[in-house]
Amino acid sequence: MKETQFNRRKFIKDTATTAAGIAGLSALSKNAFAELETSKPLINVDDNSAKYKAEPRINFSVIGINHAHINSQVEAVLRGGGRFVSFYAKEPDLAAAFAKRFPQAKLAGSEKEILEDKSIQLVLSSAIPNERAPLGIRVMRHGKDYMSDKPGITSLQQLAEVRKVQKETGRIYSIMYSERLEHRATIKAGDLVKAGAIGKVIQTIGLGPHRMSPKTRPDWFFDRNRFGGIITDIASHQFDQYLFFTGSTKAEVVAAQVGNVNHPQYPAFEDFGDVMLRGNGGAGYIRVDWFTPDGLNTWGDGRLTVLGTEGYIEIRKNVDIAGRQGGNHLFLVNQKETKYIDCTKEPLPYGQQLVDDVINRTETAMTQEHCFLATELALKAQKQAQGIKLGKLENR
Repeated sequence: MKETQFNRRKFIKDTATTAAGIAGLSALSKNAFAELETSKPLINVDDNSAKYKAEPRINFSVIGINHAHINSQVEAVLRGGGRFVSFYAKEPDLAAAFAKRFPQAKLAGSEKEILEDKSIQLVLSSAIPNERAPLGIRVMRHGKDYMSDKPGITSLQQLAEVRKVQKETGRIYSIMYSERLEHRATIKAGDLVKAGAIGKVIQTIGLGPHRMSPKTRPDWFFDRNRFGGIITDIASHQFDQYLFFTGSTKAEVVAAQVGNVNHPQYPAFEDFGDVMLRGNGGAGYIRVDWFTPDGLNTWGDGRLTVLGTEGYIEIRKNVDIAGRQGGNHLFLVNQKETKYIDCTKEPLPYGQQLVDDVINRTETAMTQEHCFLATELALKAQKQAQGIKLGKLENR
């Protein structure tokens, strides 16, 4: 009990005072979780979240703050020209910490209060994963646009309903695939690929290792029905990047496998998964896991390799184990040169583009079909994945 209270106080303190990204620890609240360590943020946002030069152009609110990704979601929209009006959270400890970080937003008395506020144009959420799609449907039916943390949808049934309501309402359903949209080196890689630096893209390889840290995880983190499964959850980033870099508009899952190979105390959990893809723009391979060792100074050595006909790009998202400090490391190899590029000062356009889309009813941040296709592939891979255990196969 003392440990729980200590960690909760530390989460509140860290979340309220840390300015960079989403580096606060999770509470041990039953509904709270973050996949992060305080040493390194998941995504690199502006150093001082209190300084936003963009004039407010829309009003937005937040419903559900069960993952610390909500901090970077809010900061992206603030940078893009959003006015943060209000938020609602069922958990008093999380609400208190969030209010200290974003004092400009008032705590609403209910979800309904936000949904029925006609001045609100956009709602953000990092609720428990399996609750995000139903919330998004309610948001769209109230005439508002929606931005969810990933995974934004946890079942094919949810996806079908979300697609139906999005088409009926014409609202935006955006999922913040932050490893691309809010990662500076990945943004730079997109510019290089577009400029032809590595020729035609053949394949992407996306690796998403994470640190387990079970003492900071709530019960639902270990329940596949609530977090959607390891491919649905973590690998959603990699499916987004695969589609983006290969330019694929159609794709299929060639093979997929998942397993709980080292955490028998959590029988409904998955700690390893990988996927092979092929599409009309290129091939892809994805591997995700919960095996980041404690000896690494960040939560995960996330990597992306983009192979082209004339060269390749490799991104070390969070750490360069060769010794360079920080994250956002990009390596370019082509017919002309081998080059290292520090991407820490690259701009992050997603927030501004999303606000533009809310105002202009456009799709500059991400097309709706891309958003849904990335999720559809993840959900299909999760559903058809073969089970593995070390030393034997498993029927699922």
